[in-house]
Amino acid sequence: MPTPRTRVRRISDRGHYDVATIYAILDEGFICHVGFSIEGQPYVIPTGYGRDGDRLILHGSVASRMFEHLREGFDACVSVTLIDGLVLARSQFHSSMNYRSVVALGRATPIRDEAEKRRALEVLVDHLAPGRGADSRPANDQELAATEVLEFPLDEASAKVRTGPPGDNDEDLDLGMWAGVIPLELCTAAPIDAPDLASGIEAPRYARDYRRGARPPHDSKAPESRHPDSRQFE
Repeated sequence: MPTPRTRVRRISDRGHYDVATIYAILDEGFICHVGFSIEGQPYVIPTGYGRDGDRLILHGSVASRMFEHLREGFDACVSVTLIDGLVLARSQFHSSMNYRSVVALGRATPIRDEAEKRRALEVLVDHLAPGRGADSRPANDQELAATEVLEFPLDEASAKVRTGPPGDNDEDLDLGMWAGVIPLELCTAAPIDAPDLASGIEAPRYARDYRRGARPPHDSKAPESRHPDSRQFE
């Protein structure tokens, strides 16, 4: 259920609060943006993440200013956005993007238990490429000591999604201009061997057959409802 802080207010019919939608977006993304404030100065920093059940795993250097701040328990905002298409309307006002996004609010907690910290780092690697965690060397003691690993709760999160074609005004339909959606997808190519790879080692199947997520269709018959007081790309 949404909280007063996570309820979508602008174009509220795009808001989603079920864990299936939220988790699916997070599982497809790679980069989150972490918002926080230090002595009144706001910062938004991009970083990698992984999802482990109802929490996100974040990691970075123990010397990082962001991680030093987060581990002290200050409020933070974590957001993830996936872009699925460019929505080109006849009017500039209604031009938009199809997207899926998640915003989570809360406070991060350091993971101190060594076994749990190592498992969390494996979650991060598997988030990039499922199966890679068991197919890579775990952090040694020195690397583990230099790495801060935080868990960020997902119990206060919401998603916002736009799909479908442009929502032009009726009076613009006869302008004689093209309108539609340019789909955008993250595509993979054949794996590239490291230049120092020993001969005889082939790319594993999870690298050869890598795929990421399933995007919603772009060919919906009807546009989303228009809101006269807000632009479509909000």
